[in-house]
Amino acid sequence: MPILISFSGLPGVGKTTIAKALTQQIPALYLRVDVVESALRESALQIEHAEDAGYRAICGIAVSNLKLGQNVIADTVNPVPDSRRLWTEAAKAADADLINIEIICTDIAVHQARVETRSADLHGHPLPTWAQVQARVYHPWSDVDLRLDSSKLRVEDCVQKIMSFVAQRPQPGAM
Repeated sequence: MPILISFSGLPGVGKTTIAKALTQQIPALYLRVDVVESALRESALQIEHAEDAGYRAICGIAVSNLKLGQNVIADTVNPVPDSRRLWTEAAKAADADLINIEIICTDIAVHQARVETRSADLHGHPLPTWAQVQARVYHPWSDVDLRLDSSKLRVEDCVQKIMSFVAQRPQPGAM
């Protein structure tokens, strides 16, 4: 059964860095919603607020690949229950195992420094300011599978914890 690993967390907490590092350790297709949203903004459609369309598009791509038996790592903010529900539906549609991972950064000074000093790595993808990150609607998870604090753990430690969690998951059909 393929695995869908869905990353969540505010901008600047380290999701992309950790998700990319995880992709180097396990066979999986890496999908980043920022890439899709940037493409939608730059397309002939010029969708300024591309969040809903971006999430729906990336979920569709995930389902297609999960149905082929490929693991998928989804790198998104996943700020609200509606966006999180899309991943549950995607996993069900593809008969895949879903693992929800929330990345947090409890050290506010570290989080702020990351947001204020990072460089854009996608053309057409504006990075939020610290004020925008603080003002962003984000509902913390109450039932996340794995929560990792990137201010306390190195990237390598986060990847190792995720890999251990994946390895300990019960296999379908096993009792």
